[in-house]
Amino acid sequence: MTTTSLTLAEVEAAAQRLRGEVVDTPCLHSRTLSAIAGCEVALKFENHQFTASFKERGALNKMAQLSAAERDSGVLAVSAGNHAQGVAYHAQRMGVPATIVMPRFAPAVKVENTRRFGATVVLEGDTFDDARARGLALAEERGLTVVHPYDDLAVAAGQGTIALEMLAAQPQLDTLVVAIGGGGLISGMATAAKALRPGLQVIGVQTERFPAVWNAVHGERRESGQATIADGIAVKSPGALTLPLIRERVDDVLLVGEDDIEQAILMLLEIEKTVVEGAGAVGLAALLKHSGRFAGRRVGLVLSGGNIEPLVLAEIVQRGMVKSGRLARLRLDIRDVPGALADVATLLGKLGANIDSVEHQRAFTSLSVERAEIEVVVQTRGVAHIAQILETMRAQGYRAERIG
Repeated sequence: MTTTSLTLAEVEAAAQRLRGEVVDTPCLHSRTLSAIAGCEVALKFENHQFTASFKERGALNKMAQLSAAERDSGVLAVSAGNHAQGVAYHAQRMGVPATIVMPRFAPAVKVENTRRFGATVVLEGDTFDDARARGLALAEERGLTVVHPYDDLAVAAGQGTIALEMLAAQPQLDTLVVAIGGGGLISGMATAAKALRPGLQVIGVQTERFPAVWNAVHGERRESGQATIADGIAVKSPGALTLPLIRERVDDVLLVGEDDIEQAILMLLEIEKTVVEGAGAVGLAALLKHSGRFAGRRVGLVLSGGNIEPLVLAEIVQRGMVKSGRLARLRLDIRDVPGALADVATLLGKLGANIDSVEHQRAFTSLSVERAEIEVVVQTRGVAHIAQILETMRAQGYRAERIG
């Protein structure tokens, strides 16, 4: 492996090492997303890997090239979760001792899965950079080989095998949209794709809260935030090896917001019946937010991972239902007499609204003593249905409004 650049030959060599050891995941055309986005969309389901993330590829390609002495001493990785699982899983398969340093905020599902693969897990720091500092010190103390999550050309070569598979499965693609954290995935993929198809566009995506590579490419200085739903790409500094490759081989980098990512997660769940984490959804988020950029093109998206906390996913689903009008909170002013609440429930039922919860308030209200205020959360068919419900209830003499 060269130390200054990355070549198609090295990505192809990585593909030979990985054959039969990682999943050649499906890359399928999505008719529904194509119609919504105004371009032809193909999805690469890397969330179907055994550890539910593409990170296995780079980790295994790196570890497959270790010397016998390095294998005996063991490896160390610093990761927010997916790289950790990839290193731990393949280290277990290879009989290599593994130590994984993770930030304290790392999702519990990723921490537990990493431990399940037999690795020693060290939780350190509030950010990836804090964990990285501790990990590098630990590796030096114990003589461990560091398997970097992105700033290693062997790792980037392993990730680049995704592009080989996508172009083999969907040869008509003219654009690849790829998430960027530290840059290993997009560096490897851009290397392979540009070598095979010089005219193909490679577009990177970062979150507005962690725009390090976007800053570098666009000459800006946006500050990084503290957290993002796309925790897998919450990296404050791009790799020293990957950034030059990105500058040379990536056509542009776009930004998406938290709401964009939530919407994309929900769409993939509803339309494709597939679970992705935040980082795995940023490609679709960019396609929807910057739709004019991709109009009429044949776009490949990488669903890079599916390790999302179930409670976070549940909250995204519920928030999405609110935004789409399928879950609404209504405030009603009613007479405070026996049977009034039952009358409201009956009317809502006749209007096709399913009651989710009711809060009946007498004391904490400015209404007169003979009246009461209720807040009712209802499941509806959408915004138009909510408008119909409110119109009918007002016609029946209720003071009704949607809140929240």
